Amino acid sequence: MNSGLWRGFSAAIFALAMSHIVAPEAARPHDDKVAPIASHNQPEIFKNVGIEQKLGTPLPLETSFRDQTGASVALQDYLSGKPAVLVFSYFDCPMLCPLVLEGLVRSLKPLSLDAGRDFDVFVVSIDERDGPETARKKQLEIINRYGRNGSEIGWHFLTGEKSAIEEMTQSAGFTYAWDEASKQYVHASGIFVLTPHGRIARVLYGIDYAPRDIRLALVEAGDGTIGTAIDQLLLYCYHYNPLTGKYGFVIMGALRLAGVSTVLAMATFIITMLRRERRGSHEQAEA
Repeated sequence: MNSGLWRGFSAAIFALAMSHIVAPEAARPHDDKVAPIASHNQPEIFKNVGIEQKLGTPLPLETSFRDQTGASVALQDYLSGKPAVLVFSYFDCPMLCPLVLEGLVRSLKPLSLDAGRDFDVFVVSIDERDGPETARKKQLEIINRYGRNGSEIGWHFLTGEKSAIEEMTQSAGFTYAWDEASKQYVHASGIFVLTPHGRIARVLYGIDYAPRDIRLALVEAGDGTIGTAIDQLLLYCYHYNPLTGKYGFVIMGALRLAGVSTVLAMATFIITMLRRERRGSHEQAEA
């Protein structure tokens, strides 16, 4: 095949691939529908309980808490170039809080990222009656479940005064209420992923978090400080949906990535064939 035909063939392939790369955003991730609950069917106490999306909001990093050792600390003491996970809980909670923490641990265990090395976890009690003793007990329970040596440096269980708790929860958009009848706090379930600067990057709802979603949220919040090149490629194909609090597959992103791969593969093939053709022409001329 002469070089003119090769050039025409390569131009056609390139145009076809580029049409997929630069196509408009016609495809969107498949989003799970969030079924609203009619307000008239909710008990009164639930009407002011929930999680408000406040992505990009800075948290009060200087607010004073006590850690599991009793030391006075603030979030700014821990945030040092790494993303973090924030959980609101209370340490004598008999129902939802243990499920949230167990779900978090279950999702973190398969990851190659390590708490303490790659990210931190803050568990802030919403009950001002909690203190360092109950915080330490809960920390030991969770790091034993997590099962990684040295991980205690990455799990921080914080307690504080009511004013400090309210300042933190209100900034995060986490609302809760005390139920006098059951002697328990009523609250929503979910976790917050923070940037290294203490801003809310992502919110994952529920008590069961896909390890892929946690990893992508941490990598995205870290903005290049953690993760691998493969993680960056996955972020190109998966998009965070704030309505569901999950990452969904973006068809157009995958098509663009496939288009780039096609162009590179075809370019390599065409260059190789042209070199062979020229080499053959030279050999015939010398003969």
